[in-house]
Amino acid sequence: MKVNFTKQFFVKCSPPSKGRVYYHDSREKGLSAYITSNGVITFFIRKRINGRDERIYLGNFPELSIENARKKALAAKADVAKGIDPNEEKKRLKEEITFGEMFQEFMERYSKKFKKSWKYDEREVPRFLSHLFHRKACQITKIEVLELHEKIGHESGLYQANRLLERMRAIYNKAIEWGWKGTNPTIGIKKFKEKSRQRFLRKDEMPRFFKAIAEEENATARDFILLSLLTGARKSNVLEMKWEEINFSLSEWHIKETKNGEAHVIPLTGPAIEILQERKQNAQSIYVFPGTGKKGHLADPKKAWRRVLVRADIGDLRIHDLRRTLGSWMGAVGATTAIIGKTLAHKSVEATKVYERIDIDPVREFITRANEAIFKVAYAEEGGSSDATDQ
Repeated sequence: MKVNFTKQFFVKCSPPSKGRVYYHDSREKGLSAYITSNGVITFFIRKRINGRDERIYLGNFPELSIENARKKALAAKADVAKGIDPNEEKKRLKEEITFGEMFQEFMERYSKKFKKSWKYDEREVPRFLSHLFHRKACQITKIEVLELHEKIGHESGLYQANRLLERMRAIYNKAIEWGWKGTNPTIGIKKFKEKSRQRFLRKDEMPRFFKAIAEEENATARDFILLSLLTGARKSNVLEMKWEEINFSLSEWHIKETKNGEAHVIPLTGPAIEILQERKQNAQSIYVFPGTGKKGHLADPKKAWRRVLVRADIGDLRIHDLRRTLGSWMGAVGATTAIIGKTLAHKSVEATKVYERIDIDPVREFITRANEAIFKVAYAEEGGSSDATDQ
């Protein structure tokens, strides 16, 4: 029976006692509906596809409104005209992996095996992107990713938003590399411009900082902070420092693997060696800075760090800024960018070859000179002067 599909018509329709009764829309050609004995109303169209008469289901009333049923019927007919089988497309979509499944594969096949920062992926991706895990990976659009990037940037900061965009881009790229046939929705989305952090210990802060360090009751945290400053090493490497990595004869620290995934040698100056020798006398652990946690070494000493900053009346300073402090003071005593880069194990396409040609001796020289300048300022007599360049 051909009728004008309206909400009122279907609401008043009585279901058959058995079987189904069929109706055809007088407004949208090809749109039909049937009502079962249970009162279920289903919209569909019939088309001939690849020589077969196919029924393409659109949805149920009232979940699917009549207006939307007409739109879906029109879109389905357009697909068939283009040679697309809507039923096959539905089947393909049903078999398509979700973004959550794609993420898990990324973690197991790549992140956990090859990335030192895999724990960041494991923690932060679910934290910010878990609402996408149930979605089919192919249905997440570029505009959705763009809006999400802007939202995270506004609520959690530009840096966090950029890191998550990088992770999402990598997840899709790896899936494509492994044979997924979809398109990466992050393509063409630009990261926010980040303002690089410039904070380091200034000349006027040095005396207060060293006085506060001397007063710190936690000797392990105190020595950790001092060695972080004197070596310029990354926090994670200093926390994980082992005695087997220290060569007292050559005054060197051999780091087996840095953030860049490469080995690195750091010359140890006199003050650094003194701290290590004193700690070695009572050492009972493989770690220079032992801890009580599962890993066996000191965890991030946040409480001790806060105490030092409060005593020294210094604000907005992070432990990572000690690394930048050494680099800045090395520059102040004449070290070149290449030598500073070699010291801090920075890695860039432009500088890699230069770094490879630099011997450890000039690095040692400028770390020593920077350490001396730092101590000279830190322990200068009140009212005295220093020849170190004003920071």
